[in-house]
Amino acid sequence: MNLTDINQLPQADAHNGFFACCGSASWAEGMTTARPFSSIEHLIETATRLWYKECTETDWRASFTQHPKIGDLESLRKKFATTSHLAGIEQSGVLEADTDVLHALAQANKAYEQANGFIFIICATGKRADEMLTLLKTRLTHETTEEVRIAMGEQHKITLIRLQKWLHSADWSVLKVSQLTTHVLDTSVGETGKNIAIRLQERDERGHWHTFAFGETNHDGRITDLLPPNYILPPQTYRLVFDTGAYFSTHNIEAFYPEVEIQFNIRDASHYHVPLLLNPFGYATYRGS
Repeated sequence: MNLTDINQLPQADAHNGFFACCGSASWAEGMTTARPFSSIEHLIETATRLWYKECTETDWRASFTQHPKIGDLESLRKKFATTSHLAGIEQSGVLEADTDVLHALAQANKAYEQANGFIFIICATGKRADEMLTLLKTRLTHETTEEVRIAMGEQHKITLIRLQKWLHSADWSVLKVSQLTTHVLDTSVGETGKNIAIRLQERDERGHWHTFAFGETNHDGRITDLLPPNYILPPQTYRLVFDTGAYFSTHNIEAFYPEVEIQFNIRDASHYHVPLLLNPFGYATYRGS
């Protein structure tokens, strides 16, 4: 399937295809009626604009209902047969998980759904079951208003991955990494800071900070997918919050800073890299490349 094929599909077939990529009827209808797309870049821009500018929280929550619960392979097989060829690959990280991890995922997901009114949504591609369990437990500490924003961003990452699978013959080279990236170096031991939870926050009109994206550093101490590809942050001041206390605690080190907060200004659509150089009693940051 390529862009020409998508543009020429009957309306019902196009809608069904877009709905399989993102389970919001409003978004799928918007994508269907926006055809023909002149390029993949045009398709990505339209998908992003519809999701962030025209869809509402009702639409976001509707899309969440079209996902199997993380680790619920039986649900994936039965209820979501029409998207299992997509979601099954996305959740391949749970296939090798042991029973204890799957049980813990199920229990944490139940607690999450009771707290927020929707299931845990995460772009699971490339993540192991234990990694998702750690992220799930941390996100259980967020307010529901924050989790809605985080989940809708994760949904858009999933949507773009599914669009790539659907339009597998198209040229997706225009798809860029997250506009904002970060990495952590623990200078006390000369190693990367692994498994550090990081929150991306913005201020409301009252000056209160709210999380709208969340991730955890990988084995290389980096987060390269904090935001969906090609999504551009509006120019304003943002804050990254690094859970450094928990990181040092896992290494049995009593650190001075329980968290590190870095405020910075986004001014344009260019890439922003905000690293953290960390030790138990000090830290430094700069704009990287």
